[in-house]
Amino acid sequence: MRNTGLGGWPARRAMMTPERTAFVFEDRSVTYAEAHDRTARLAAQLRASGVGAGDRVAYLGRNHPAFVETMFAAHLLGAIFVPLNFRLAAPEVAYMLDHSGAETLIYAPECAGVVHALPDGPRRRVALGEGQYESWLAQGDPTPIDTPVDLADPALILYTSGTTGRPKGATLTHGNLVWNCFNLLLGVDVTSDETTLISAPLFHVAALNQTLLPTFLKGGRSVIMPSWEVDACYDLIDKYGVTWMFGVTTMFAAFARSPRWAGADLSSLRHLMAGGASVPAALIRTYQERGLVFCQGYGLTETAPGATFLEADQSVRKVGSAGVPVFFSNVRVVRPDGTDAAAGEPGEVLIQGPNVTPGYWRDPEATRAAFSDGWFHSGDLAVLDEDGHLYVVDRVKDMFISGGENVYPAEVEAAIFEHPAVAEVAVLGAPDAKWGEVGRAFLVLRPGAHVTAGALRDFLRPRLAAYKIPAHVEVVDDLPKTGSGKIHKPRLRGLPLPADALRPGPGGGHGSGG
Repeated sequence: MRNTGLGGWPARRAMMTPERTAFVFEDRSVTYAEAHDRTARLAAQLRASGVGAGDRVAYLGRNHPAFVETMFAAHLLGAIFVPLNFRLAAPEVAYMLDHSGAETLIYAPECAGVVHALPDGPRRRVALGEGQYESWLAQGDPTPIDTPVDLADPALILYTSGTTGRPKGATLTHGNLVWNCFNLLLGVDVTSDETTLISAPLFHVAALNQTLLPTFLKGGRSVIMPSWEVDACYDLIDKYGVTWMFGVTTMFAAFARSPRWAGADLSSLRHLMAGGASVPAALIRTYQERGLVFCQGYGLTETAPGATFLEADQSVRKVGSAGVPVFFSNVRVVRPDGTDAAAGEPGEVLIQGPNVTPGYWRDPEATRAAFSDGWFHSGDLAVLDEDGHLYVVDRVKDMFISGGENVYPAEVEAAIFEHPAVAEVAVLGAPDAKWGEVGRAFLVLRPGAHVTAGALRDFLRPRLAAYKIPAHVEVVDDLPKTGSGKIHKPRLRGLPLPADALRPGPGGGHGSGG
């Protein structure tokens, strides 16, 4: 087989374990043989529509087996898969489609409104609903396709919000994904009889690369949830005997708050893996008291994503740590001058290894800025203890994480500044019991202008995903500035939330539409 990338995985798995279940979705099971057949047919249809090596194929929708089929089919042809966040507004999706140059878009029914609102974009659009996808796939030729693909070839373009207000497309090669799987499998004892719950969005690097792909590689079974829902999670664990699940802090906190927590049979769970943000020590202990142990890690989209990992047997002794460097990667914590920080001294996290992105799609300037001497600059602050365990303490950049979603204030500020009443704006993250952090916006209005928090959120809804819309909006007379005239955000962070900002209206944070 000339395809050494992910496109060859369905055929290889079908040869080894054809009758074993690959995916479960809404009570329907798909074997590895069926997954291979469906992927081959879809690849034939994509090829017939003009998709070839190096072309971009986008997917917009909630978790669904079609996500995986589209990805593997694109990789069979040597094409590049572009998974998109289904929570985004039409202008945001339009930018990513245009920037990536995607000619084909497969989308779910719930995203039809966004797709129909796109000004232009991919000439081939295939809807998952009303049988269009299934009939299109069924017409495909099942004859195996073997396009030469090298591990150095691009596999994914994953968009991560940019600090300048425009998303950047992190390019991950087939090799990046394979080496990340190796690192994961060395840190977690994944078995061929694994039943993995895919509950986080697959367009996120962790759900895809830290759970689904390693499970597929081992020949396990992935139970795919369309979206996260606490009761459905309990039901699926009980029904299928889930052994492994990944989640962000907000998901695990909600799971533990459920009235079903105390009485549910969770004995099948072997691995609980957390990422996206630091897990509070109190939450870790809540799970430990239930006999459940977290495997934590640290990483970024650009590192595919695993950079460090805390194995289960260290989870009690090193509570709150993100672990040590994964097996095939190197991690440093450095001072501003580039020298290594001492144990306990905060510094920026640098990462090097075969799992690290070669750069950003069509953005050589951002690529150059992200690397020095072969090391990727994370923009995150951390400390190493005497044993080499990493503790993430802050972020160099202003990005905050709300419910597992990265939010970059510059992008939100750019959207708010479009409002005619706004003269100046600063956005930062504020602590939130449910989402971890939510947006807090400080506005300086133009003379004589007026805007309410509700009206501003209404203005932002068609421009931003709901989770990016600030939960707290405060009008101030002026914003603190540095000597160079820049807004001094550290002073804003020290301000307590006013009483009226503690009760965000509908649509704030992760409100309706999120």
